[in-house]
Amino acid sequence: MKVLIAKPGLDGHDRGAKVVVQALRDAGLEVVYTGLKRTPEEIVAEAVQEDVDVVGLSILSGAHVPLARRVLEGLRAQGAADVRVVVGGIVPPRDVEALRALGVSRVFPMGTPLPEIVKAFQGDLA
Repeated sequence: MKVLIAKPGLDGHDRGAKVVVQALRDAGLEVVYTGLKRTPEEIVAEAVQEDVDVVGLSILSGAHVPLARRVLEGLRAQGAADVRVVVGGIVPPRDVEALRALGVSRVFPMGTPLPEIVKAFQGDLA
């Protein structure tokens, strides 16, 4: 499995994303990290170029619904609708269903234990 972890939008904090990247790598997954402040279009282009199986969006800004929507729409437009999208970060419980309705495969709210995230990538996301 190949995973792209991305920080969309203007969020300038990536410590959590880097911790998740390292945990997934330690578990044997191939992981590409995009760095900070990427647009949804840049994330889609890199996901297609890297031929990833999953895009993980790390969002702390509160803009998780519109950013996830743009990434999902972009993947569909590029013929990559089979790429699964997961969202992690500050996601209020009321927004989880909205993200799932958009097509987000999994949501990992702030504080989700790393073993749970790794298990999801090795299990239902594999």
